[in-house]
Amino acid sequence: MTSIEMKDLTHQYVMTTYGRFPVAIDHGKGAKLYDGEGREYIDFTSGIGVTCLGYGNEGWAEVVAQQARKLNHVSNLFYTEPSAKLAEILCKRTGESCVFFANGGGEANEGMIKLARKYSFDKYGKGRATIITLRNSFHGRTITTLMATGQDVFHQYFFPFTEGFRYAAANDLEALEAAAGDDVCAVMMELVQGEGGVLPLDYEYVQAVKKICEERDWLFLVDEVQSGVGRTGSLFCFQQYDLLPDVVSFAKGIAGGLPMAGIMANEKCRNVLGPGTHATTFGANPICAAAALYVQEQLDDAFLAEVKKKGAYLREQIEALDLPCFGKTRGMGLMIGIEVAEGYNKSDIANKLIEAGLLVLTAGPGMRLLPPLSITKEEMDKGIAIMKAALG
Repeated sequence: MTSIEMKDLTHQYVMTTYGRFPVAIDHGKGAKLYDGEGREYIDFTSGIGVTCLGYGNEGWAEVVAQQARKLNHVSNLFYTEPSAKLAEILCKRTGESCVFFANGGGEANEGMIKLARKYSFDKYGKGRATIITLRNSFHGRTITTLMATGQDVFHQYFFPFTEGFRYAAANDLEALEAAAGDDVCAVMMELVQGEGGVLPLDYEYVQAVKKICEERDWLFLVDEVQSGVGRTGSLFCFQQYDLLPDVVSFAKGIAGGLPMAGIMANEKCRNVLGPGTHATTFGANPICAAAALYVQEQLDDAFLAEVKKKGAYLREQIEALDLPCFGKTRGMGLMIGIEVAEGYNKSDIANKLIEAGLLVLTAGPGMRLLPPLSITKEEMDKGIAIMKAALG
């Protein structure tokens, strides 16, 4: 189909829940995407952090095809090999004890919230179900995860929202204490606030919150939907904070482009969700799990070390451009935020770059870059050259 045909068909039959950029993608290779007419774009978005191994990866595609021919889906009423192997690898690589597989980030965070509340109910009974989350956070688009999100702009339209959340400013222990109470069962946070603007939390603050949770028997919940699966240069971001969450959620890049997500729990929480308490039809789908096994094979220590180097290189090159519209960069690994200078509009900048052939994202008050983890130096340099030409 041509780009115009793709756009027209979408406008006619798909709900307008997205403000789409005027680009219709037909195919891709590596960190490059192409529209219906063959125009090339350097991709610094990877499907909002999903296609971690890039496009047209032959090994990934072959694994998916082989599993599709063998077994596409049964249900979690039966045992299957790919999900069992994936759970083992994730637990052994992180120190967590067990996994629940789901489909998307919002669903994974819902499961994490349910687990925290049931843990407290089983131990203390009713009345201890409040979860403290952070201002500027984002946890999903369901009714419950919208309310867990610490941004007022998301608390619109869909009333009544799920109760049981209070908010505290990030990196502020006094604010956390002000939100505390006998009704609290958990603290939930992103270690790098993605949608809020790519804002890494302070190491000492996170350590202090974890200690408070241990002292009060609150569960320490970490949302790694965006920061997990190699994105920050370690398999999970919490590993760079030298701690083990009670429960951690993941999604996005876990299966390299197929819909998969989940939560991992530590030994204390492994038996909280028993039969009948939580479920999902498509969770642990064999094709998605097989794809995720391939991703895990690629994300070895050498690969993850390269992610850190690539992130440092991109940030250095962007700051060296000294563009009038940009300030400092921030982030971890290939999860990068860029400050937008006063007087400039982030959406206008994004549109200029996309028009010039570089796909980027916005987040909070600035720009956000989430390129494929497999991006090459040549592809990064081409993206930087486009940025210089379009914004210089």
